[in-house]
Amino acid sequence: MGVLTVQIDARTEKALAELTADGRSITDVVREALLIASRLRRMEVARLEAQDLAGDPEELAELKAVRRDLGEDCAW
Repeated sequence: MGVLTVQIDARTEKALAELTADGRSITDVVREALLIASRLRRMEVARLEAQDLAGDPEELAELKAVRRDLGEDCAW
């Protein structure tokens, strides 16, 4: 397991105080924050990729063909 050392500004220090006020450790709060940030980043990347695909005429044509092949009852 690695060790992380960071310098925090006053705003971050305030946020850390709020997040640890319930007794959680700084370590737990930082771990959770990193996991949330990672998840949000992956979601943003997926959103941008979907946006790109939605604007691509070739992708839209392929999607229509797949839907046609699968039929009206398909959940996709």
